[in-house]
Amino acid sequence: MGKNVGSIDRAARVVVGLILIALVFVGPQTPWGWIGVIPLLTAIIGWCPAYTVFGIRTCPAPQQAEQQPEQKSDS
Repeated sequence: MGKNVGSIDRAARVVVGLILIALVFVGPQTPWGWIGVIPLLTAIIGWCPAYTVFGIRTCPAPQQAEQQPEQKSDS
C-alpha cells in the first residue's frame, strides 16, 4: 500500500473533511457530516482506496534506482 495522494490533494481533503465534520455541530446539524472523516483519514495516511481502483495517483512518482544496461556478448 504505497502513497497515492499528493500534497495539494491532501490539503484539500483536510479542508473538506473539517468542513463536513463542522456541519455536525453548526448549520444543519445532521449526522451526515461525519462522512468528512473519510477525506480526513485519507489525507492523514496519504492513501485513497478509490484512487487505487481507478489507477489515479496525485503524488510524485517514487524515484527508481538507475538500472545498469545489459551487456551483450558476441559469442
